[in-house]
Amino acid sequence: MIARYSRPEMSALWSDEARFNNWLEIECLALEGMEQIKLVPQGSAGIVRAKARIDIARISAIECESKHDVIAFLSQIQESVNDPAAGFLHRGMTSNDLLDTTFAVTLGQAGAIINADCERLLKQIATRAREFKYTPCIARTHGIHAEPMTFGLKLASWHAELARAQKRFQSALKEVTVGKIAGAVGTYSSIPPAVEKYVFEKLGLTPETVPTQVVARDRHAAFFTALAGLATSIERWCIEIRHLQRTEVGEVEEPFGHGQKGSSAMPHKRNPILCENLCGLARLVRSHASAACENVALWHERDISHSSVERVIAPDATILVDFMLARFAGVVEKMVVSPVRMLANIEATGGLIYSSAVLTTLIERGIARDAAYAIVQRCALAAFSDPKQSFRERLIKDQSVTQVITAAEIGAMFEPLKLLGHVDEIFARAGL
Repeated sequence: MIARYSRPEMSALWSDEARFNNWLEIECLALEGMEQIKLVPQGSAGIVRAKARIDIARISAIECESKHDVIAFLSQIQESVNDPAAGFLHRGMTSNDLLDTTFAVTLGQAGAIINADCERLLKQIATRAREFKYTPCIARTHGIHAEPMTFGLKLASWHAELARAQKRFQSALKEVTVGKIAGAVGTYSSIPPAVEKYVFEKLGLTPETVPTQVVARDRHAAFFTALAGLATSIERWCIEIRHLQRTEVGEVEEPFGHGQKGSSAMPHKRNPILCENLCGLARLVRSHASAACENVALWHERDISHSSVERVIAPDATILVDFMLARFAGVVEKMVVSPVRMLANIEATGGLIYSSAVLTTLIERGIARDAAYAIVQRCALAAFSDPKQSFRERLIKDQSVTQVITAAEIGAMFEPLKLLGHVDEIFARAGL
């Protein structure tokens, strides 16, 4: 378990105490289901519920000898109940009936926390997107200044991406909250489907469509892949913030707390360590998705190669994504935005970023596209090579341009908001 990143509510789901409590609940529900169809004496489940006590140390001691965790658990529960009723525990069940059903319960609980994290982050991004809806900034393609956009649009794209990632996660969560109480190889040879139906109605689970000894692991692969998708989106946004925080850009900074230090050697440093940390954790979550995909191909009706993997990746991946979503929500809420620096960067190229507007106007005024492109590129490259004369000045002095566009019209093109007339429409499409 990634203890450093563990948040209490999530980490508690993966504790030994939670696991054994889930095991006891499922075994008791199975007994109740068996009572309903008269497979076991009436009152058996009530006796077990009343008398059972979980002793983790005793379970561990028995497991050291038995080398089997479920048998150790059942033995300890029978000791604590000390009644013939406990002898009916696990009747007709195989270990994975208990393990996979518990796994589905725990993943469902973890998924509910992560879904709530997504909701909180969506609200936080939406708030900041509306705040900077009309704040002009330069868009970059290939890392090079392109055309103006607004910082609100950048945040709106994050919001739309997270909404998609959440939807994929919700679908995967539904697919993975599936269990089985179907016996040794899933044929219900020793326990009828009615018991499974009773238990799953109580737990809110769905039975595996065609069970083997296990629930099919393609379901889990989809779940961990969806977690990796959430982590990867966070990484993309963090890379954006890291770039915008660079000294020569200076448009955005992640929060820097009072008394925080950036460097042991350089007191002036304010480093984007929160976002760098999240980028690193995304790599780890993706590795867990890869491991989950490897778990799909088991031998025949089941082998145990998936089990050791899941004991690591399930708590780690859910804890990490829970942490990542919470941390990034804090980054978004408190990130420092500099509209002044954004405007300065828009103007840094001396108007080169309006080349597309000039090109479009030349074409609209009857100049063939190739010829218009050559005219604009000639002026742009000259201004880039020798900034003593700006792009706008070169356009105004170029007769190929001024024969169809006036100097006043050229000047009007060099205004970022002129290119941003559809911001409201885009925000409405994004539900913002």
